[in-house]
Amino acid sequence: MSNLKAQKCVPCEDGIPPYTAEQTAIHLKELKNPWEVVNDGKMIKHEFKFKKFTDSIAFVDKIAKLAEKEGHHPDMHIFYNKVVIELTTHAIKGLSLNDFILAAKIESIA
Repeated sequence: MSNLKAQKCVPCEDGIPPYTAEQTAIHLKELKNPWEVVNDGKMIKHEFKFKKFTDSIAFVDKIAKLAEKEGHHPDMHIFYNKVVIELTTHAIKGLSLNDFILAAKIESIA
């Protein structure tokens, strides 16, 4: 197993194949939370719950700073006391190592 949190996202270029179901399954096991595979295996998502709205917003702010630092940006959906994070690598229209690196780092700040 690799240490996802210790790695850094790297730019993906067109032509790199997205992860297979097997690769996705391997990396899902490295995450603490149960991320759901959606969009025909092209995306992972997880819902984080908080006590109040301001906690949700603080979490999103931390993710935004992390995403800028990593150069990899999730889709984030904010509800009163929950935040849904969706990760995919748009350049390859599917999942890559970057998605799992960012997921692991997001989990560490939740």
